[in-house]
Amino acid sequence: MDREQRPGLVMWRDISPLPIPLNAPSPSSSHVLVIGGGVTGLVTAWALLDRGYRVTVLAREWASYGTSQRLTSQIAGALWEYPPAVCGQHTDAISLEHSKRWSMIAYHVWDAISSTPGVAARSGVKMKPSCFFFPCAVEDDAAQAKKMREIMACGVRGFRRDVSIITEQGVDPTFGVVDAYELLSPIIDTDVAMTFLKDLVRAKGATFVTRTIRGDLFMHEHVLRQEYSADVVVNASGLAATELAGDASCYPIRGGLIRVVNDGRDFPMVSSALTITADAVHSASEIVFIVPRNDNVLLIGGIAELHEHELDLALDALIIERMRARCEAFLPGLKNARLDAEYPLAQGLRPFRQRNVRVERELRTHGGTPSSIVHSYGHGGAGWSLSFGCASDVVVLVAEALQGLPAYSIRFGIRRGRGHLRPGNG
Repeated sequence: MDREQRPGLVMWRDISPLPIPLNAPSPSSSHVLVIGGGVTGLVTAWALLDRGYRVTVLAREWASYGTSQRLTSQIAGALWEYPPAVCGQHTDAISLEHSKRWSMIAYHVWDAISSTPGVAARSGVKMKPSCFFFPCAVEDDAAQAKKMREIMACGVRGFRRDVSIITEQGVDPTFGVVDAYELLSPIIDTDVAMTFLKDLVRAKGATFVTRTIRGDLFMHEHVLRQEYSADVVVNASGLAATELAGDASCYPIRGGLIRVVNDGRDFPMVSSALTITADAVHSASEIVFIVPRNDNVLLIGGIAELHEHELDLALDALIIERMRARCEAFLPGLKNARLDAEYPLAQGLRPFRQRNVRVERELRTHGGTPSSIVHSYGHGGAGWSLSFGCASDVVVLVAEALQGLPAYSIRFGIRRGRGHLRPGNG
């Protein structure tokens, strides 16, 4: 079966949340080196382990839980969302279709995790109402109307389109939203989920290595494979792919989220995600992102600053103050919110890529011999939403690499076995 028609990961058939591999490896099983300790790397490792591979996960750093800077995967809003309504500056039609497929695979897997006894509480995943608001009737925006029809047909649970959602959720009627719909979405406590993923991958047999790799992986492929006795290398390194994949099209988009106490004392407890997404307004600076991280913390956001490399935002930064004021105007009760004393401001660098997400084999060859590197990076702010879908394609690509098949570029639509080609689109 062509991999574009191949179904994605299915819980209990392809992966299991239990701490043993679904298919146990043997001493002769192929060994995969996964580079990257974020959600993409760990979910990819999980999928490979349950397929019966031996796996080593290598990362510069891992999830941390104090007051210091946390991984980008932990900073992420981690609200599952269906991909944008239309192709944008960083999205072409092929990439958008792949993102839709990947996102639905992840939706169903997160849904299954959230309902698995003995697993749900440890995973940090809950299915909760997610409400999306619009400044005009959905039917008056052709792209949004198309997106809504796709959402209704794609298999999400609990879809409801009703203008009364605006008043039900306490949105200020003068803010300017006139239409809304909601659906049940995975909402993920990323700190809990990263612990769950790392513990699960370790229990299934992965080896963890803390190390920083410099330079283009392609140039060091043979040395790395020999050092770790690896048959295939998976690059899930996020923003570091700028260097590791030799991909100058990668760049950061800085994000920030205020964390406030959501215990019902200062404002009515928010139990649903409330958002105005970037594809529904004229500018990413106009978005509203209000999401319960867990039963105690509410996230208020968000911002998107292109090509900002420093994590030096503070609560009194103008862009953060405008972000908070915008959310307070949308949901007035937030004006009384108390900051989370331990971690009041979360900020991180989303790993974007000019040609969008890259999930494909390395297209360069070693004297005509296909590389054994598989790439999965450039997920931007959608790592949690695309994780399992991308991992399902990586599993297929790893099998192709092990068979010595030439690399396949989705962008070019043909197999390429020779030459140094620019990266395609995944």
